[in-house]
Amino acid sequence: MDSIRLRLLRWLVLPVLLLNLAGMALSYALAWIPAQIAFDQSLGDAAAMLAARTSEREGRLVLDLPPAAERALRNDELDKVYFSLRDSGGRLLAGDAALPMPAAGAARGASPASDGEVAGEAVRLVAQPVQAGQQAGLLVVAKTLRKRGQARAAIVRAMLPLAAVLTLASAGLVWFSVTSGLAPLHKVRAGIQARGADDTAPIALAEVPLEVAPLVQAFNGLLEKVHDGAQAQQDFLANVAHQLRTPLAGMRTQIDLLAAQPRAPEAAAALGMMQASTDRMIRQVNQLLAFARAEPGPLRKTRMERLALDQLLEESIQHFVEQALRKEIDLGFDLQPTMVKGDRFLLRDLVDNLVDNAIRYTPPGGTVTVSCFAHLGGGMLTVEDSGPGIAPAKRAAVFQRFQRLDEKTTGSGLGLAIVRDIATAHGASVAIDTPPGGQGALFSVYFPA
Repeated sequence: MDSIRLRLLRWLVLPVLLLNLAGMALSYALAWIPAQIAFDQSLGDAAAMLAARTSEREGRLVLDLPPAAERALRNDELDKVYFSLRDSGGRLLAGDAALPMPAAGAARGASPASDGEVAGEAVRLVAQPVQAGQQAGLLVVAKTLRKRGQARAAIVRAMLPLAAVLTLASAGLVWFSVTSGLAPLHKVRAGIQARGADDTAPIALAEVPLEVAPLVQAFNGLLEKVHDGAQAQQDFLANVAHQLRTPLAGMRTQIDLLAAQPRAPEAAAALGMMQASTDRMIRQVNQLLAFARAEPGPLRKTRMERLALDQLLEESIQHFVEQALRKEIDLGFDLQPTMVKGDRFLLRDLVDNLVDNAIRYTPPGGTVTVSCFAHLGGGMLTVEDSGPGIAPAKRAAVFQRFQRLDEKTTGSGLGLAIVRDIATAHGASVAIDTPPGGQGALFSVYFPA
């Protein structure tokens, strides 16, 4: 996957480095060229001094250089100094014979300094034509390059730290600029990652850079399509459930009327099977309707309100009294004043599924106890039964859809999945434990403050 950051860094850091290298080369040239000119000028001054001491004597050129002056000329701690005086025929008249003759034409005018070699060591030399009376000659002064090398090394040593600092500062500035430029993208990404699964609200275009606006607009269009699709699916499921409830309720009423009439034993058995099937269909339709209400959606948050959980439980439990009596189950409750924030309809579905599951899995003669109380600033709902319980290894799996503990008890395996979804919608947590007596299951739902 290509990175915008790396692409920007490649296009910015490399040119900056090349510019720094070019600047360093230019700075080196600006520092070294004047030094080179100064060194060459000193050679030219030495040649001019020697030329001033050249004269004609007895028809030949003579260099009048006292020993003290020659020692002063050659006195240098690092470099060796050479000089020579030759006549127009190239014969050595004074100085060092090892010093080579300069290029042809140097005798016609003062030549600039040039490179040469003496005794296997590189030198810099200057040729100075001389004229004394009728005699012409060429004076050459040369010096080794040791001091120049030291000067060049000093310039490089002085420039390298500066170049390194400037390079690092430029790279850091580029990195900071790229990071600052991409900060709005990170902000948009963080905002998207912080959204919940049900948040399909469009991203505000005022919070994004102009260059990213087309991408955000396309993403907002996708969010709108997702929202419309989820809403259509939820509406379809709710409509189907509502449409099924009415004919099923009518069918259940008609079956009950037939059951009250005199009938043959075979008809009684058939009517019993029809009653059981109808009850199972009604329960499954009710669970589908609960799923439709529990599905994430933007309208769900607007239905949240502060409500008394104990009163809601008292109303909901009454519907299970007859079911508990048929199985001779002792249905009790311990309801303390408890305030929570939630959706009244969803919480009713949560309670219905927990209590219905407890009664279904509790054998005849057992007990089911529903409790609520304030806990850690929030509210706690518990449903305890004396049924077979749930093994610790299966407690996470039972909250998945269509998971059933056994095949003996009727059900679709949706009840606890609905409980989990509704609890998640309220920011609550669900836990399964073993009651203090060691028998059955204890479901606890904690609602935060």
